[in-house]
Amino acid sequence: MLDQFSEDSFTSDGVTHPVLRAGSGPGVVIIHEIPEITPAVAGFAERVVAAGFHVALPELFGTRGKDLSGGYLVGQMVRACISREFHVLASRGSSPVTDWLRALCRQVHQDQGGPGVGALGMCLTGNFALTLMVEPSVMAPVLSQPSLPFPFGQERRAGLHISDADLARAKQRVTEGQCVLGLRFTNDPMCPPERFDRLRRELGDGFEGIEIDSSKDNPHGIAGGAHSVLTNDLVDQEGHPTRAALDRTLGFLRERLMTAA
Repeated sequence: MLDQFSEDSFTSDGVTHPVLRAGSGPGVVIIHEIPEITPAVAGFAERVVAAGFHVALPELFGTRGKDLSGGYLVGQMVRACISREFHVLASRGSSPVTDWLRALCRQVHQDQGGPGVGALGMCLTGNFALTLMVEPSVMAPVLSQPSLPFPFGQERRAGLHISDADLARAKQRVTEGQCVLGLRFTNDPMCPPERFDRLRRELGDGFEGIEIDSSKDNPHGIAGGAHSVLTNDLVDQEGHPTRAALDRTLGFLRERLMTAA
């Protein structure tokens, strides 16, 4: 796992995290999901490298390589809930770690050049890619099953985990030609339909939402509890909707970061 990646660290404003890097070409910052950089996350990162990109994979929580278990997953979720870097219930505010991630995006763009960088978040970090649009170098934001704020109550079900000022800037960038890609399963309780409805209202044609049918008796037999579109619940078979979502994600990155170049 991640044999082709080298490891260094990145510090901004006194905050340091390890960062794994591999590949050449335009940069893509992949922000992993709970609980850590799992083999499934690593496999996705390697696909992005194989597609012709330089991947920067920061390690924000968890213990790399630790066996996945229910207790470990819950433990990392609790740690995120009490961490100063994550504000998991904020509907109209971003987690502080997004400041560090914006600085990382700038650094990756400076190193790799090209028109800009991609930023892809998953689950707990899914909405971070929207906030990262405040950074001008971010040209290809992808929100995979964005799960913050945790959807407790109607307001949070439609919450975007972004401040009003940052949302206004994201909307301005959409008017300037930027686009946002979002992915979710239709029955995912952590990423309810109200969230994508809100993104469509706020961003209009600048938001491309892919919603994969996970309702009962769906034609592909996708479990009702399916959550991780690009990793744990990916079925890597031609014709499967999760594979189509993966292919579209790679295509979106190419369009925004390679075609523009």
